[in-house]
Amino acid sequence: MTVTIDWENLGFDYMKLPYRYIAHYTDGQWQAGELTEDATLHISESSPALHYGQQAFEGLKAYRTKSGEIQLFRPDQNAERLQKTADRLMMPQVPTEMFIEAAKSVVKANHEYVPPYESGGSLYLRPLLIGVGDIIGVQPAHDYIFTIFAMPVGNYFKGGLAPTKFIVSRDFDRAAPHGTGAAKVGGNYAASLLPGANAHNTGYSDVIYLDPSTHTKIEEVGSANFFGITKDNEFVTPLSPSILPSITKYSLLYLAKNRLGLKASEGDVFIDDLDRFAEAGACGTAAVISPIGGIQNGDDFHVFYSETEVGPITRKLYDELVGIQKGDVTAPEGWIYKVEID
Repeated sequence: MTVTIDWENLGFDYMKLPYRYIAHYTDGQWQAGELTEDATLHISESSPALHYGQQAFEGLKAYRTKSGEIQLFRPDQNAERLQKTADRLMMPQVPTEMFIEAAKSVVKANHEYVPPYESGGSLYLRPLLIGVGDIIGVQPAHDYIFTIFAMPVGNYFKGGLAPTKFIVSRDFDRAAPHGTGAAKVGGNYAASLLPGANAHNTGYSDVIYLDPSTHTKIEEVGSANFFGITKDNEFVTPLSPSILPSITKYSLLYLAKNRLGLKASEGDVFIDDLDRFAEAGACGTAAVISPIGGIQNGDDFHVFYSETEVGPITRKLYDELVGIQKGDVTAPEGWIYKVEID
């Protein structure tokens, strides 16, 4: 089969690929999963996922290297995060081995859709765990579906590695104190749709969310995590129990310290103390790294390194991370999982 796709102009859009993985949890255990060509989930109209939000998801990518090999970036960390989310929502954990093998099987079955190395694209995988079955009361489901589908994608933010501007939200919170902010659940993202649309309509890439308790500290940047580079070269990311533990963020923390020799830490990032940062950015699986040129905070527009140019440390972090993901830079032990294609 020959796949005809404009690899150079991929966006971040759904594309129906030939195969996806699906497994069912019934009678207290996971049944054997399988690949299927059916892209439609068949569930009861009374499924708790539909009524009470008992669902979770993940996002990870497969990359084609310069030599044509295909590799996954830290899928074990996605499995672990999904397990923590499952615990929070009283769903059964998907075992790590099952998760990784399912991801590999989807990549292998759709390997012709992994973008060429030269395109800069990747194969985005969306694992999904949902509560299903005939339940109408507010209670956990008895049955569950775990599925993974995939699609080739380009850059999440248009323009690629170029500074963008964000606006602080003081009217909306991403998550509640002691809520599900640290879990990757759909409800957190549904809550972000309106403030996100408002930001886009006024010319910003997305919203800067503050901590829901005091509205004094940066928590997240729309659908990504925040990081800043201080003027004395410290890599800082916010620390809060309502922040999603980003795999990209923790990878950057490690690389900043162990590859770039920077001091790296998690801590408070006060919105009224942005002058301490020489550079700033958003990071996540979809976004990878998006440099922040400026933040609109009320009447004040704070510019970091530049509104048009990427800061030098942000650039180094991006090159190191993407180099590892695409096989050009030696990865820390255990970060890369090869997908063998027959």
